[in-house]
Amino acid sequence: MTTPPGILATVLWVAIPYAAIAVFVVGHYWRYRYDKFGWTTRSSQLYENRLLRLGSPLFHFGILVVFLGHVGGILIPETWTAALGISETAYHAVATTLGILAGVSTLAGVGILIYRRRTVGPVFAATTRNDKIMYVLLAGTLLLGLGTTVLGNITGHPHDYRLTVAPWFRSIFYLHPDTALILRAPLGFQLHVLTAWVLFAFWPFSRLVHVFSAPIGYLTRPYIVYRSRDDHLGNRPPRRGWESSS
Repeated sequence: MTTPPGILATVLWVAIPYAAIAVFVVGHYWRYRYDKFGWTTRSSQLYENRLLRLGSPLFHFGILVVFLGHVGGILIPETWTAALGISETAYHAVATTLGILAGVSTLAGVGILIYRRRTVGPVFAATTRNDKIMYVLLAGTLLLGLGTTVLGNITGHPHDYRLTVAPWFRSIFYLHPDTALILRAPLGFQLHVLTAWVLFAFWPFSRLVHVFSAPIGYLTRPYIVYRSRDDHLGNRPPRRGWESSS
C-alpha cells in the first residue's frame, strides 16, 4: 500500500505526528497544572479484585516489554547493533519472539480488564467515556502491531521496519521528516503508527497519565508525628466524650 503523495502524505506523516507530540507535551503540563486531583489511576480495586489480579499484571508487564522493544527497535539504529556484533538474524529472532509474547500478554491483560469493566456492575458504573476511548485506542494499536508482525512471519515475508518506520520516526525528531521512508512500509505498519499517534494525543486526557507518577515527594516530606492517647502520657489526660469543656 502506498499513501497518495502530496498534501495527504504531509498531513498523515508530518502534521499528525507533530500535532500529537505537541498535544502530548502541552496536555500533560495543563493536566498537572490545573487537574492535580484528577491525576490518578482512578483505581477500582475495591469493587473487584479477582479479575484485576490476573489482568493487571499481564497488561503492565507485557506493555513494559513492548515499550522497551519499541525503544530498542525504533530509537536504536541498525548500525549500532551491528557494531556490537549482533547479526540481523539474531536480532529479529529475539525481537519477534519477545514481541509476540509481550503482545499476546498485553492483549490478554487488556481483554480481561475490558471484560471486568463490562461485567462487574460497580466497575462498569465507574467507567467513563474517556476510559472507553482509551481501551479502544489501546486495543486497536496493540492488535495492529501484533497482527502485522504475526502475519508477516506466517507468510514468510516479514517487513524490516528498521529500514522504513524506524528511520522515519527518528527523522521527525531531527526536524526533517522523511515521508518517503514510511510510504514504503506496508499498510499494517502505517495504520499501527497512525493509531499510536492518536493514542499519544489522547494520553494526557485519560488515566494513562499515572505512568508519569512517582512518589518522589515522600523522600522530602516531614516526618509524621504520632501522639499517644495513653492516660499516663502527655501533659493532660483526655476528656471523656460527654464531659463539658467549661
